[in-house]
Amino acid sequence: MTPTSRDHPSFSAVILAGGYATRFGEDDKAVADLAGKPMIRRVVERLSVSVDTIVVNCRAEQQSPIESALESLSGDPTVTIEFAFDPVPDQGPVGGIKTGLEAVSNEYAAVVACDMPFCSPALLEELAARAAGHNGAVVRLEDGWYQPTHAVYRAQPMATACSAVLESDDKRIVRALEAIDCIVVEESDLETPVGTAFESIDTKEALLEAERRLTSE
Repeated sequence: MTPTSRDHPSFSAVILAGGYATRFGEDDKAVADLAGKPMIRRVVERLSVSVDTIVVNCRAEQQSPIESALESLSGDPTVTIEFAFDPVPDQGPVGGIKTGLEAVSNEYAAVVACDMPFCSPALLEELAARAAGHNGAVVRLEDGWYQPTHAVYRAQPMATACSAVLESDDKRIVRALEAIDCIVVEESDLETPVGTAFESIDTKEALLEAERRLTSE
């Protein structure tokens, strides 16, 4: 594992891959090819720099294609991939976060969406350090929006908060964040450069643009 100068608790990772992604078309964007690699493989290879266990939250029918996409990983050979299926499908990121966090073994876990191929291990380590002793750390962007799918949470409290949100009338992820002791980090206060870490590939056009950048590097 790559050493870090930051003092942070050991953490697992959860990748959210169970959404239907209607803006992307009928194809499963988790395994969509991005410059020669399935998108979720790029996410896993980045996360494996900082974690040794990754839980993929997805639908049962996605497991086989995702396992194929992750064969013979070139990253840390000790990384373990586990799967966690939503008991109730299509409950959005709140449901996926709940299911994924319930499956992790570490006290803390990073949560990253499968369509964020430029996710930043260094930034997640910074958030893990900030989350220590609290129930999570999430970035608030300069436009005021939160970035809950590139964040670190204490697994049990956040899973419990997500469960309560799913049973309420207001199912926004921000309600779960408000229910826990979550450190809100302003984007301008981050020590780690954000770059394209928060970029999500929501459409085929975005996929082509990301591929152009990757192939020109």
